[in-house]
Amino acid sequence: MRPPRKPADQRFTQAAASGQPPRKSDIYAYCWTTSFPALAETLRQDRRERQACYHLRLTRLGLMAHTWDDTLRAGGYRVTPQRQLVLEAVARLEHATPEEIYAQVRQTARGINVSTVYRTLDLLEHIGLVKHSHLKHGAPRYHLTEDAGHVHLVCRQCERVLQVDQSAVSPLVAALERSHGFLTDVGHLTVFGLCADCQP
Repeated sequence: MRPPRKPADQRFTQAAASGQPPRKSDIYAYCWTTSFPALAETLRQDRRERQACYHLRLTRLGLMAHTWDDTLRAGGYRVTPQRQLVLEAVARLEHATPEEIYAQVRQTARGINVSTVYRTLDLLEHIGLVKHSHLKHGAPRYHLTEDAGHVHLVCRQCERVLQVDQSAVSPLVAALERSHGFLTDVGHLTVFGLCADCQP
């Protein structure tokens, strides 16, 4: 078994003490860690957080895939690679058009065509795994049903889509029901305006 590798600053100082020229990578690492220790630690921490977030997303995707498979089988449908890839693309992109989902799936499965993606989205919506929203003119946008408990805020200028919890519009929903007897389908509610970055 190989001994653990020494940190770069130790390798640099040992090389300098023995009269040997240190490696270029050790020089850079030594200068970096001695001149900018706080920045170096921040970058290391950021890297650890990104790795933890990535592992959390993978775990969540794995758990969701298990539930998706059960739902497909319960509806009498086979679990196919195409259906799994479409579901993963919807989960990853959050508010995506069929064309955007198709582009995402094509990165893994080159042989799939756009009509298969459309048919798969129809099936997945029929069995309750995905929902669509009309956020603006054109194609609908798909997201997972389990993530549907939010209201969409669409910026007219940069076209960014923000999500807010349904509780943010509960006073409006209550007022509409009280004054007009109107029961609002909050899952399809989209509010257009200007985001904080685009306001003058």
